[in-house]
Amino acid sequence: MTERNAVKEAGWNFDNSYARLPESLFTSLNPTPVRSPKSIIFNSSLASALGLNDEVLQSNDGVAVFAGNDIPEGALPLAQAYAGHQFGHFTMLGDGRALLLGEQITPQGDRFDIQLKGPGRTPYSRGGDGRAALGPMLREYIISEAMHALGIPTTRSLAVVTTGESVIRETELPGAILTRVAASHLRVGTFQFAAKWGTVEELRTLADYTLQRHFPDVEGDESRYLSLLQEVIKRQAALIAKWQLVGFIHGVMNTDNMTISGETIDYGPCAFMDTYDPDTVFSSIDIQGRYAYGNQPNIGGWNLARFAETLLPLLHENQQEAVQLAQDAISDFPKLFRNNWLTGMRAKLGIFNEEEQDETLIEDLLSMMQKYRADYTNTFRALTFERHEDTILFGTEEFKQWYELWQERLGRQQETKDSSHQLMRNSNPAIIPRNHRVEEALEAAVEEGDYSVVERLLNVLSNPYAHTKEQDEYSTLPEPSVRPYRTFCGT
Repeated sequence: MTERNAVKEAGWNFDNSYARLPESLFTSLNPTPVRSPKSIIFNSSLASALGLNDEVLQSNDGVAVFAGNDIPEGALPLAQAYAGHQFGHFTMLGDGRALLLGEQITPQGDRFDIQLKGPGRTPYSRGGDGRAALGPMLREYIISEAMHALGIPTTRSLAVVTTGESVIRETELPGAILTRVAASHLRVGTFQFAAKWGTVEELRTLADYTLQRHFPDVEGDESRYLSLLQEVIKRQAALIAKWQLVGFIHGVMNTDNMTISGETIDYGPCAFMDTYDPDTVFSSIDIQGRYAYGNQPNIGGWNLARFAETLLPLLHENQQEAVQLAQDAISDFPKLFRNNWLTGMRAKLGIFNEEEQDETLIEDLLSMMQKYRADYTNTFRALTFERHEDTILFGTEEFKQWYELWQERLGRQQETKDSSHQLMRNSNPAIIPRNHRVEEALEAAVEEGDYSVVERLLNVLSNPYAHTKEQDEYSTLPEPSVRPYRTFCGT
């Protein structure tokens, strides 16, 4: 098969709208070829949704593209420039180990970024090698696909290939490249870069591009830049509420890791909470707990305030008026988040309508869970199937009193008990990517070259609301350990 025919048969249909933005926002360059790439895992269902031919993409021609050794016709690889507040400190950043190949236009006319993660150095590598290790790339594949199955907006993973080369971190590790799919890679940090180092017109061009790409319904608004801010706030309020509802901890909520589209991005030190505790932190570098589970909504609001600051020149010609507009918009975030979260928590308890005391009912349950160190996911699972003996709360006087109040609450709504049960089934996952299961899969892959454990885990995570017998095995808790679980950025 010739190279041109391989591209045609693969189904690549690239456009490069980002490359038509001001040149200050990116650097065009090709990936650095690798020695002997090999396909490790491939997402056939995602490929099909993108209009791609999975058979061709799993051939040597496809592997060469995912490794950065071949550039598909129509692609224009580039590294995006952005800045960001990392743990509260502002710095210049950019794609230090990622390249955007282009935007795939699906048969339905949808647009998705196709990005290689780990294809070599860029001008933004900041002394790094631009490469990635196998473990972190598989980790992102597992978690991002699990998040998608949970119904949480997220970037997704199309493929992981090994490079046949090693990367040096604390030790020598096998190298790999992840192909990431996203609605876009526009970040709060992209706007911070444009506001800090670009002109007002470049900032306006970026904002107009973002409106056209992600918010066409408000693109024609008279105050379209205020509408842009408000829409991003709405999406982040909904997204972070979904994180909280399943016990997901991002771990590194820097402004460069917050997308404008409202997708979860950059699965570095992320993990899922077992025991319910708002102070839970997994990231080895988050010493102060800035990005702890319970603090994620606050950090979301803080990040959005930084986004609002970048838009001030566009919001109003009068600085004072612009600041007031931004503050008013940001002040809506806590309420928007809370409403999303309360709606989700009601659903987890089978509640369809709203009553004023619902918040107390929810908070009392969470307080009990924290007091008795109950597992977050399994507690709601036990409530769903009325297997109260499966939770550590069972038998306590507090739980007995709470349970009676909950049953009274359910009795005050028109919906049937069966309807409440179905709502709870659809809102409480049977399984999450338990940290010990993820580590087990990564160890088998990296240390032993055994990818079957990853494949089984992905399969069982693909339908978390199925509540099948097969999932029971993956809902068990890890063995007690004297050492707290720690995650790392994987750079």
